Amino acid sequence: MPKPTDIRPPFTRETAAQKVRAAEDAWNTRDPERVSLAYSANSQWRNRDTFVQGRPQIVEFLSGKWDREQEYRLVKQLWAFTDNRIAVRFQYEYHDETGNWFRAYGNENWEFDDDGLMRRREASINDDAIDQSDRKFHWPLGVRPADHPGLGEFVK
Repeated sequence: MPKPTDIRPPFTRETAAQKVRAAEDAWNTRDPERVSLAYSANSQWRNRDTFVQGRPQIVEFLSGKWDREQEYRLVKQLWAFTDNRIAVRFQYEYHDETGNWFRAYGNENWEFDDDGLMRRREASINDDAIDQSDRKFHWPLGVRPADHPGLGEFVK
Protein backbone atom coordinates (compact mmCIF):
# COMPACT_ATOMS: atom_id res chain seq x y z
CA MET A 1 0.00 0.00 0.00
CA PRO A 2 1.47 3.40 -0.93
CA LYS A 3 2.00 6.09 1.71
CA PRO A 4 -0.83 8.66 1.85
CA THR A 5 1.39 11.39 0.39
CA ASP A 6 2.27 9.15 -2.59
CA ILE A 7 -1.40 9.24 -3.65
CA ARG A 8 -2.05 12.56 -5.39
CA PRO A 9 -4.83 14.15 -7.40
CA PRO A 10 -6.35 13.69 -9.84
CA PHE A 11 -7.93 10.64 -8.22
CA THR A 12 -9.24 7.51 -9.88
CA ARG A 13 -11.59 5.09 -8.12
CA GLU A 14 -8.56 2.96 -7.24
CA THR A 15 -6.40 5.80 -5.89
CA ALA A 16 -9.34 7.36 -4.00
CA ALA A 17 -9.99 4.00 -2.30
CA GLN A 18 -6.27 3.71 -1.48
CA LYS A 19 -6.32 7.22 0.02
CA VAL A 20 -9.31 6.30 2.20
CA ARG A 21 -7.69 3.09 3.46
CA ALA A 22 -4.39 4.89 4.12
CA ALA A 23 -6.26 7.49 6.19
CA GLU A 24 -8.11 4.77 8.11
CA ASP A 25 -4.87 2.93 8.82
CA ALA A 26 -3.15 6.12 10.06
CA TRP A 27 -6.06 7.10 12.34
CA ASN A 28 -6.16 3.58 13.81
CA THR A 29 -2.58 4.04 15.03
CA ARG A 30 -3.90 6.80 17.29
CA ASP A 31 -0.58 8.61 16.73
CA PRO A 32 -1.44 12.33 16.37
CA GLU A 33 1.98 13.27 14.96
CA ARG A 34 1.83 10.58 12.28
CA VAL A 35 -1.75 11.43 11.35
CA SER A 36 -0.97 15.16 11.10
CA LEU A 37 1.60 14.54 8.35
CA ALA A 38 -1.19 13.67 5.88
CA TYR A 39 -2.53 17.23 6.19
CA SER A 40 -1.14 20.44 4.73
CA ALA A 41 0.69 22.75 7.15
CA ASN A 42 -2.32 25.09 7.21
CA SER A 43 -5.07 22.49 6.82
CA GLN A 44 -8.54 23.61 7.93
CA TRP A 45 -10.91 21.29 9.76
CA ARG A 46 -14.43 21.31 11.01
CA ASN A 47 -14.95 18.34 13.30
CA ARG A 48 -18.47 18.40 14.73
CA ASP A 49 -18.55 21.86 16.35
CA THR A 50 -14.78 22.27 16.64
CA PHE A 51 -12.69 24.25 14.15
CA VAL A 52 -8.98 23.45 13.81
CA GLN A 53 -6.29 24.98 11.61
CA GLY A 54 -2.75 23.76 11.02
CA ARG A 55 -0.77 20.72 12.11
CA PRO A 56 -0.07 21.85 15.70
CA GLN A 57 -3.81 22.24 16.35
CA ILE A 58 -4.50 18.91 14.62
CA VAL A 59 -2.02 17.17 16.95
CA GLU A 60 -3.55 18.87 20.00
CA PHE A 61 -7.09 17.99 18.90
CA LEU A 62 -6.26 14.34 18.17
CA SER A 63 -4.31 13.92 21.42
CA GLY A 64 -7.35 15.03 23.41
CA LYS A 65 -9.69 12.94 21.27
CA TRP A 66 -7.79 9.72 21.85
CA ASP A 67 -7.39 10.45 25.57
CA ARG A 68 -11.20 10.60 25.82
CA GLU A 69 -12.09 7.97 23.19
CA GLN A 70 -10.34 4.86 24.49
CA GLU A 71 -9.84 1.62 22.54
CA TYR A 72 -10.72 3.55 19.38
CA ARG A 73 -11.24 1.43 16.24
CA LEU A 74 -12.26 3.04 12.92
CA VAL A 75 -13.54 1.81 9.54
CA LYS A 76 -13.85 4.19 6.55
CA GLN A 77 -15.49 3.64 3.17
CA LEU A 78 -15.14 5.61 -0.05
CA TRP A 79 -18.44 7.29 -0.88
CA ALA A 80 -17.59 9.54 -3.87
CA PHE A 81 -14.65 11.35 -5.45
CA THR A 82 -13.64 13.97 -8.03
CA ASP A 83 -10.25 15.15 -9.23
CA ASN A 84 -9.09 16.52 -5.85
CA ARG A 85 -11.96 15.71 -3.46
CA ILE A 86 -13.06 12.58 -1.67
CA ALA A 87 -16.19 11.91 0.38
CA VAL A 88 -16.21 9.08 2.90
CA ARG A 89 -18.57 7.52 5.39
CA PHE A 90 -17.21 5.97 8.53
CA GLN A 91 -17.96 4.31 11.82
CA TYR A 92 -15.79 3.99 14.88
CA GLU A 93 -16.17 2.49 18.31
CA TYR A 94 -14.67 3.59 21.60
CA HIS A 95 -15.38 3.71 25.30
CA ASP A 96 -15.16 6.62 27.69
CA GLU A 97 -13.25 6.74 30.98
CA THR A 98 -16.15 5.08 32.81
CA GLY A 99 -16.32 2.12 30.40
CA ASN A 100 -19.43 3.20 28.45
CA TRP A 101 -19.20 2.11 24.80
CA PHE A 102 -20.20 4.19 21.78
CA ARG A 103 -20.37 3.83 18.03
CA ALA A 104 -19.88 7.03 16.07
CA TYR A 105 -21.38 7.36 12.58
CA GLY A 106 -20.24 10.04 10.21
CA ASN A 107 -19.35 11.52 6.87
CA GLU A 108 -16.31 13.49 5.84
CA ASN A 109 -15.55 15.68 2.86
CA TRP A 110 -11.88 16.04 1.99
CA GLU A 111 -10.06 18.41 -0.36
CA PHE A 112 -6.44 17.85 -1.35
CA ASP A 113 -3.62 20.04 -2.64
CA ASP A 114 -1.45 19.04 -5.62
CA ASP A 115 1.00 17.26 -3.28
CA GLY A 116 -1.71 14.92 -2.00
CA LEU A 117 -1.97 16.61 1.40
CA MET A 118 -5.44 17.24 2.77
CA ARG A 119 -6.03 20.98 2.95
CA ARG A 120 -9.65 20.83 4.10
CA ARG A 121 -11.63 18.33 6.19
CA GLU A 122 -15.32 18.69 7.05
CA ALA A 123 -16.64 16.01 9.44
CA SER A 124 -20.19 15.45 10.63
CA ILE A 125 -20.45 12.83 13.37
CA ASN A 126 -23.16 11.36 15.62
CA ASP A 127 -22.52 9.12 18.62
CA ASP A 128 -24.75 6.24 19.63
CA ALA A 129 -24.39 4.54 23.02
CA ILE A 130 -24.03 0.78 22.60
CA ASP A 131 -23.67 -2.22 24.87
CA GLN A 132 -20.23 -3.78 24.83
CA SER A 133 -21.88 -6.93 23.43
CA ASP A 134 -23.05 -4.90 20.38
CA ARG A 135 -19.53 -3.97 19.29
CA LYS A 136 -18.57 -4.86 15.70
CA PHE A 137 -14.89 -3.92 15.68
CA HIS A 138 -12.92 -6.50 17.67
CA TRP A 139 -9.46 -6.57 16.11
CA PRO A 140 -6.43 -5.84 18.31
CA LEU A 141 -5.76 -2.11 18.65
CA GLY A 142 -4.05 -0.73 15.55
CA VAL A 143 -4.68 -1.11 11.83
CA ARG A 144 -7.79 -3.08 10.78
CA PRO A 145 -6.75 -6.48 9.41
CA ALA A 146 -7.29 -6.96 5.68
CA ASP A 147 -9.72 -9.82 6.31
CA HIS A 148 -11.93 -7.86 8.74
CA PRO A 149 -15.25 -6.76 7.17
CA GLY A 150 -15.56 -3.20 5.90
CA LEU A 151 -18.64 -1.02 6.29
CA GLY A 152 -20.37 -2.57 3.28
CA GLU A 153 -20.67 -5.85 5.17
CA PHE A 154 -22.49 -4.33 8.16
CA VAL A 155 -26.21 -3.55 8.28
CA LYS A 156 -26.06 -0.88 11.00
